Amino acid sequence: MNKSEIRKKILKIRKEHKVENFQIDFQAVVNILRKKKFKGKILGSYYPYNYEIDTMQILKKFEKLNYTITLPKISKNSEMDFFAWSSKEPLSINKYGIPEPLSREIKYPDVLFVPLVAFDKNFNRIGYGGGFYDRYIQKIKRIKKIITIGFAYSFQKVKRIPTNKYDIKLDFIITEKKK
Repeated sequence: MNKSEIRKKILKIRKEHKVENFQIDFQAVVNILRKKKFKGKILGSYYPYNYEIDTMQILKKFEKLNYTITLPKISKNSEMDFFAWSSKEPLSINKYGIPEPLSREIKYPDVLFVPLVAFDKNFNRIGYGGGFYDRYIQKIKRIKKIITIGFAYSFQKVKRIPTNKYDIKLDFIITEKKK
């Protein structure tokens, strides 16, 4: 299957799937950061949209540990940057229907939580097809060291994701089965 076929199939399953309130295992994320001896305190995430894994509870836990939470904004030229946000602050809705922070303060995350539609055992991912995260990860890796962590339901795993030179692998993917 090509990326478009995989995307269509998994999005349909994700929408239909009766997902129990899956919460991201906070300790699994903390363990990854400890194992990698990562000290950075700027966390980039996404606001859950279109039946994605809900990141809000884990973001609140990191916020209590004095992490700076950031969410993406998409600019007119289809580029993406991350901006400081607190769970106590309002969000605005962009042209895609995705909530974005109001802040104008760009922050470069040390750890980036990445949404995904499908993934394989080699940490390749398929998003929605716009390439926003692939371009952003490529850009930020020129600026600083970063850890990328994808969150997904186990049913989003496929045998193989077709890739090209623009696709960026994630460092880790966490599902409800902890793999």
